[in-house]
Amino acid sequence: MNADNKMNIEIAERIAKGYNAYYANAKIIKSKFLKKNTKMKIHKTTIRQVVTYSSETWNLTTKYENNLRIFEWRILRKISGPDNIDNIWRILNNMETGKLIEGPDIVRFIKAQRIKRLRLIQRMDQARPTRKLLDWRPMGTRAVGRPRQR
Repeated sequence: MNADNKMNIEIAERIAKGYNAYYANAKIIKSKFLKKNTKMKIHKTTIRQVVTYSSETWNLTTKYENNLRIFEWRILRKISGPDNIDNIWRILNNMETGKLIEGPDIVRFIKAQRIKRLRLIQRMDQARPTRKLLDWRPMGTRAVGRPRQR
């Protein structure tokens, strides 16, 4: 998080590391000997995991969600390659690439991870600091009206 309370630097770094993970496995993913299902498993187990590491702490806005979806669509387009429909080769559009994913897309995956993390914290012992922080309530009340400018 930066001084403006934005996550753009962290998310951009994670996406860049996701591209690095893709290019590290590019030979396998571009191989014509593997089926799309196998390539999708590689995507879900390596590339997506690199991007979503520590994503439970991210405060996702629609801009960041769109950046993550664009990343995943690009990778899925590279995995699927062009399709031959009626002897015409064409690249899949975003809706068609979204159908390749069996299960949630990257944004829904991150939101599910956040819920899993919350459930884990709720099951923790009451003495653990993270559980204390979850149950903590500030004391007192704020003053009524607009805060004074200093």
